[in-house]
Amino acid sequence: MTPSRPYLMRALNEWILENDCTPYVLVDAGLPGVQVPEDYVNNGQIVLNISPSAVKTLLIDDNGLSFNARFGGVPIDLYVPMVAILAIYAKENGQGMVFGNEAGAPDPDQPPEPTKPDTRNDKPTKPRPALKVVK
Repeated sequence: MTPSRPYLMRALNEWILENDCTPYVLVDAGLPGVQVPEDYVNNGQIVLNISPSAVKTLLIDDNGLSFNARFGGVPIDLYVPMVAILAIYAKENGQGMVFGNEAGAPDPDQPPEPTKPDTRNDKPTKPRPALKVVK
């Protein structure tokens, strides 16, 4: 099946806007292909306001999120691959969704996988899904 994240992103963005709220997107800025202003990245992440009043030419397609926005008065073209989007939520009340493990998606709560497998365990362990509050 195709990934669900692009569909959920489009639906949640529309839902947030219809409820007169401001959609914010939490992005893992350290992943390959992410094009955001580095000056605004904090702890490897950046929060982007994607409301119609803040951006131009917003496009949420199956590959990623792209738009033009001003940072410090300078217009910048931004691109975020879908796997780099960690959450979408309303600024006003925090309602939205944190994305978990989907094929190719990073898990923000798990440390990187070790390069050598641990041979002491007979069964491979699967990381448990986790939610965290994004404000």
